[in-house]
Amino acid sequence: MTDFTVLVSDPLADEGVDILREYCNVDVKTGLSEEELIEIIGKYDGLLVRSGTQVTATVIAAAEKLKFIGRAGAGVDNIDLDAATGKGIIVANAPSGNTLAACEHTLAMMMSLSRNIPQATASVKAGEWKRSQFMGVELNSKVLGIVGFGRIGQELAKRANALEMRCIAYDPYINVERAKELGVEVCTLDELFPQADFITVHTPLVKETKHLINKDTIAQMKTGVRIVNCARGGIIDEEALADAIEAGKIAGAALDVYENEPPEGQRIVALPQVITTPHLGASTVEAQQNVAVSVAKQCIEVLEGGSARFVVNAPMVPLDLQERIEPYAQLAQKMGKLLIQLIDGRIESIEIEYGGKAADFGRNTKYITRLALKGMLDPILQEPVNIVNAELAATERGIRVSESITTESKGFTNIMTFTIKTDTMEESVSGNVSSADKIRIVAIGEYMTDMTPGGDVVISRHRDVPGVIGQFATIIGKYNVNIAGMQVGRNEPGQEAIMVLNVDAEVPAEAMEQIVKIDGVSTARFAHI
Repeated sequence: MTDFTVLVSDPLADEGVDILREYCNVDVKTGLSEEELIEIIGKYDGLLVRSGTQVTATVIAAAEKLKFIGRAGAGVDNIDLDAATGKGIIVANAPSGNTLAACEHTLAMMMSLSRNIPQATASVKAGEWKRSQFMGVELNSKVLGIVGFGRIGQELAKRANALEMRCIAYDPYINVERAKELGVEVCTLDELFPQADFITVHTPLVKETKHLINKDTIAQMKTGVRIVNCARGGIIDEEALADAIEAGKIAGAALDVYENEPPEGQRIVALPQVITTPHLGASTVEAQQNVAVSVAKQCIEVLEGGSARFVVNAPMVPLDLQERIEPYAQLAQKMGKLLIQLIDGRIESIEIEYGGKAADFGRNTKYITRLALKGMLDPILQEPVNIVNAELAATERGIRVSESITTESKGFTNIMTFTIKTDTMEESVSGNVSSADKIRIVAIGEYMTDMTPGGDVVISRHRDVPGVIGQFATIIGKYNVNIAGMQVGRNEPGQEAIMVLNVDAEVPAEAMEQIVKIDGVSTARFAHI
């Protein structure tokens, strides 16, 4: 046994604690206040938490020996990552430990929904015997529409296939070949909604998925469809769902998550056609064991001088390179975040090229590449993407990632070029680091730019003729959005040009719809970097 000491400050499965005790000294002290934690944290080398302990900057400042903070689960909102990174403390989580638990809960909800099991149970317990009232439907031969085809969606498809359901999936970022390997047909939402007998959602809650299921999309669905949500509250407009159930459009719903938790007084919960559970997706003995074992093993790896598998803050970079590499890393993540907002279609490949002095980092370009992938994938995937699992997240979705180094730098001392190829298009962005405080996006596609990566922008391709830019400004002005800056790039007068508008606020979707209808405009995108 080593001399290291680890504090477990939230309830953790015994399997994880036992692994730690074979290696080092372990104290289990739960329910600590911030003041109590600050008073004792100075003697510990590792800290393992769940969601209860708030690991604040003040706590971290008092942690004189701390080398590792482990979160037994996915979310790390209760840990000040910046403070931990600044002090050189590795923070890691266990993002995949509850995949099967969430998958099986979804399947259980779907089966319960199809056979009215909770309602029938309540009826019998109330002394009733109303068999005809609880007539169900079979899953066999039904169409299951999976919205979001990440780890949980893929595991669910395997099990649904075994039940001889026909699985169709919507996910703009899954490779079609990967889906075919799992016996799943990839389609658009407009194709999925009219076909599905059951619909289950497995997407993150972001701007694009907020109320993804709403009055309009429900109108596209089959009468009698059944809907399951064990992912995130807010993906479904609960009022629209309740209206559709009461109108007989939707036969029933099974909800584990809600827009407001607990969902006190919500109409949707009171409907007899709705099955509800209190956010139990990850609540299995095995899931809690998995995440406990995962963080315990990662803690030991770090204390022995190694690296954790699921690091969520910055990994170790050689000290002599840290200052030089950081601006490239920041730029890479911003470039990736911009690029993902400029594409359509399903991603097939991501190519990352380092030119000029950017190639001098050698093997450490891998650190930059992973941050680029994080910028691209984190906004669109349900599971958290970090610098350790970024390449794995891409591989799991059938996305080919390649990295290359060249002496060419296109007139710059250094340059990074990222290219995404989808099944419908190809787009690229290039960036340059002039100094630690001057990072720029210098090209979008074949057009040169001089763009500071940050804030809100509108990027368009249009014919280089008089009047087009004026119409842009007029439309944006009608929506009280101020233009902070503008630049135009072109290769030849009168031909296609690119324009980058820096704006002070988000441009509404209605305004963007009007912009793309301007004569001469081929594409126009709003992006937040």
